[in-house]
Amino acid sequence: MKKRLPIAYSFFKKKPIILMNRYERWREVARTQKISREALKRLEWIIFYETKGNFDASFTCRHFGIARKTFYKYLNRFNQDPRNLEDQSKAPKNVRQRAITLTEEDRVIVLRKANMFYGKEKIRAEYNEIYGEDISDWKIWYTVKKHNLFPDPKKQEKHRLKIKRSINRKKITELEKKTKNQLGYLLQIDTIVIHAYGLKRYILTAIDTFGKIAFARTYRNQSSYSAADFLKRLVFLYDNQIVNIQTDNGAEFQKEFRIAAGQLKLDHYFSRARTPKDNCYVERFNGTLQKEWLNEGNFHPDISVMNRSLTDWLIRYNFKRRHDSLGNLSPIDYCIKNKQLLPMYSTRTKP
Repeated sequence: MKKRLPIAYSFFKKKPIILMNRYERWREVARTQKISREALKRLEWIIFYETKGNFDASFTCRHFGIARKTFYKYLNRFNQDPRNLEDQSKAPKNVRQRAITLTEEDRVIVLRKANMFYGKEKIRAEYNEIYGEDISDWKIWYTVKKHNLFPDPKKQEKHRLKIKRSINRKKITELEKKTKNQLGYLLQIDTIVIHAYGLKRYILTAIDTFGKIAFARTYRNQSSYSAADFLKRLVFLYDNQIVNIQTDNGAEFQKEFRIAAGQLKLDHYFSRARTPKDNCYVERFNGTLQKEWLNEGNFHPDISVMNRSLTDWLIRYNFKRRHDSLGNLSPIDYCIKNKQLLPMYSTRTKP
């Protein structure tokens, strides 16, 4: 008769074999399910924990360099299915629900379509009168924006972009003017549009608000490339002593002009809309240029001829012409008197 093995012997001899088969089966299932590398790594944590780690979580965490909280999270989630070791969504289970109901939204749509030019307050009053309950301004604006219920969507989008661009513009009222009595501290720049003999020309002008030293140049177009070229010539004329520049909100003072101002490290300020007093110096200079030079028969279809004539007039304006605001001194004499003079000679004013 065959002798039977003791129960203890059978238990200790066969159980390790069964456990090893189970771990190999886990690995095989994981490979079949094609789980990620991170999940495979977490599976090895659990296998180590039950074999070499002797069910000691602290020893296992020290071995793999992980936190106990992290290990227990995946151990409790495992349940002998390697797919449970994958990363799960961290989105909150309870999300905020929409504050406006579908009924309110439909009512606002009907009222808005019937009154396209009504504002939020007027639509709110109509809502209260018709439905006998109140609704917030936010819900009305949310519905209008969601369904694009504007009188002219293209015009509204254009207006929105205009506001967005204006946010990054520094207004001239933000400029600290305590040290404005300095040559080059602030130059105002503007454009004169000329229509003559079936031609269209543009004169870009600039003047220093302190010394009244001015510069101007004629161009064929009103693009930002022309304005950028003018700005570079202006900085060269002032020998890189310009600190701030001021323009209106014209298209020629955008894009390439702003890029050039950034490269030249100039602070660009904008005049307020419909506020002529913000750029009064350059507007006064524009009037003088048209009265004393342009209206004296100096328009010419050839740009180079026109710029040479303009340069000769600028030399007289800056070196000879007397200004009431400067005590009947020329801009150059006034700067010499105040010990602020640029290295500006006739060679620098040639086109």
